[in-house]
Amino acid sequence: MSTTNTAPVDGALDSGATSLLRFATAGSVDDGKSTLVGRLLHDSKSVLADQLEAVEHASRSRGKDAPDLALLTDGLRAEREQGITIDVAYRYFATPRRRFILADTPGHVQYTRNMVTGASTAELAVVLVDARNGVVEQTRRHAAVAALLRVPHVVLAVNKMDLVDYQESVFAAIAEEFTAYAGSLGVPEITAIPISALAGDNVVTPSAAMDWYGGPTVLEHLETVPVVADPSQDPARFPVQYVIRPQTAEHPDYRGYAGQIVSGVLRVGDAVTVLPSGRRSTVEGIDALGQSVDVAWAPQSVTLRLADDVDVSRGDLIVPAAAAPSTTQDVEATVCHVADRPLTVGQRVLLKHTTRTVKAIVKEIPSRLALDDLSQHPVPDGLAANDIGRIRVRTAEPLALDAYADSRRTGSFLLIDPADGTTLTAGMAGTAFAEGAAPVAEAATDDEGWDF
Repeated sequence: MSTTNTAPVDGALDSGATSLLRFATAGSVDDGKSTLVGRLLHDSKSVLADQLEAVEHASRSRGKDAPDLALLTDGLRAEREQGITIDVAYRYFATPRRRFILADTPGHVQYTRNMVTGASTAELAVVLVDARNGVVEQTRRHAAVAALLRVPHVVLAVNKMDLVDYQESVFAAIAEEFTAYAGSLGVPEITAIPISALAGDNVVTPSAAMDWYGGPTVLEHLETVPVVADPSQDPARFPVQYVIRPQTAEHPDYRGYAGQIVSGVLRVGDAVTVLPSGRRSTVEGIDALGQSVDVAWAPQSVTLRLADDVDVSRGDLIVPAAAAPSTTQDVEATVCHVADRPLTVGQRVLLKHTTRTVKAIVKEIPSRLALDDLSQHPVPDGLAANDIGRIRVRTAEPLALDAYADSRRTGSFLLIDPADGTTLTAGMAGTAFAEGAAPVAEAATDDEGWDF
């Protein structure tokens, strides 16, 4: 594995700047995930004195001699009482080498949707395994979710090595089994690390009890894993967030399109297409932080000015004319249903893709995925909370979606309840594990304006 970080185009970023890593943790119940996160925060000096004092007090009240570092992360009262993680908790910390956003996700099967939420923006996932139990069903489920969400780096943290006498053979067997399984799902990079979160072995500092292990500690790997990619390798995608028309004496004719470049690079003079209309123009100017620039790249927030007076509004996607995605009203995707009420065929929803929201109808649910063995359950009645499956949706207006495998930003979408705005489902366009399903059925007549 190469550990060289590639700076964005034209040396635009200071190579010495501190990079940011978003990562998520996952593990079965009682694998010690909360203890690992607490140890990582404690040993990296990322815990405030009053937080540590509160943990020490709570630990003493429970009859423990040493601070229970799991209490640093289990913030909900129900979590502390049950000793489990229920909600996604985001932690922010930094070392001299890198800044981190940590999504601490639950391990229970019924909270799979929470892991999907936490891992959806992660560049790395830490999957915990109890050395005494090895790879279990929930471990395979977490590996499958990481693969499904295209998380580029996965760390297998084999915890509680102190309870198996730090045996290398135990670690090697677990690492081999997990690597084979995750590799078969398409996880591109897997790093196995033997640890004891309770004792602190190989979390921040190397373990004297495992001199047979010569790899990095968890923190060392988090600090050095490459996360800064060259944005010029991806086609540019610019969802329009807001149209700026000041119409002042100073700027009587100014028309700019504000938003965030979610991938790629845009330059003055680039030929671009506005989707879904298909109208073409040229980038006449780019404004960033109140100044005109010649080039901008993801994830910068900028304002584009086009050479032609074309109709552009919020929700439109500005892309290079030579690398424009196709538009469609028939969306096929793998989804994770996150709402308590089920998703059913014929249901009317709103589909939110980047800054664009359109009406849609769920036309078909071909299958539901069993994450423990990746088997398909054909034509279910619907998707319940935490279910992952394949769906086909027909939208009222064309959408410019990339395949999720190509872009996690422009290949993802949400289904929303039009009645109350509740998020129903998180979707990933294109194929994932399910393939070969039947084509979308013809739309039935609808008298309320939802027949597309």
